[in-house]
Amino acid sequence: MLADHVLFIDAEAMVLDKPAGLPVTTPRDGSLSLENHLDSLRFGFQRWPSAVHRLDRDTSGCLLLARNPKAHKRFAAAFEAGTVEKQYLAVVEGVPEEKAGMIDLPLAKVSTREAGWRMVGNPKGKPARTGWRRVAVMNGRSLIAFAPETGRTHQIRVHAASGLGAPIVGDRVYGAAADGAMLLHAWRLVVPRTGKPAIEAEAPLPARFAAAGFGDAFPA
Repeated sequence: MLADHVLFIDAEAMVLDKPAGLPVTTPRDGSLSLENHLDSLRFGFQRWPSAVHRLDRDTSGCLLLARNPKAHKRFAAAFEAGTVEKQYLAVVEGVPEEKAGMIDLPLAKVSTREAGWRMVGNPKGKPARTGWRRVAVMNGRSLIAFAPETGRTHQIRVHAASGLGAPIVGDRVYGAAADGAMLLHAWRLVVPRTGKPAIEAEAPLPARFAAAGFGDAFPA
């Protein structure tokens, strides 16, 4: 039950540890999504909570929900203003030469009838910046902590593959074909609030990271 995945809750906000494989919005194929679970996340409130931002279907970790419309508006404005701190962990193919850096690669959406749509690096695209640092290395792969300064669609996935030259393990769109799950996890979320403590949550690394050998490599 998703009610068991709550990392933070108060009168206006909730942070879930979203499981990989669960879409935030109802997909075209009609399969179950977060929206099918909202009634179980009311916790005594009359209103259903609403997702303030999105995580890709195969990305796990911290997802912010607002428990009333006014809070939703404030939180959405914080994301738009870039004041929300987001940190992700990903296992990538290869070992970057540098230990840390900043990827500054504008992104644009392209679409073809044969391959569908995807995001690509394009100087004329929307600005996109992602800080990164290498946390651990094992068997030719690296655990990378990503800190996006902007929130473009598929930003971390494209920046890993095209900016870092190291696609995320299990990314079927921007990496090599793979049978396993994508190893991208929204690890930490901090949302500032005026007049009250910030919303802070950390989602523990899921089992699929341990299976890849990085279960004990949590960043300090």
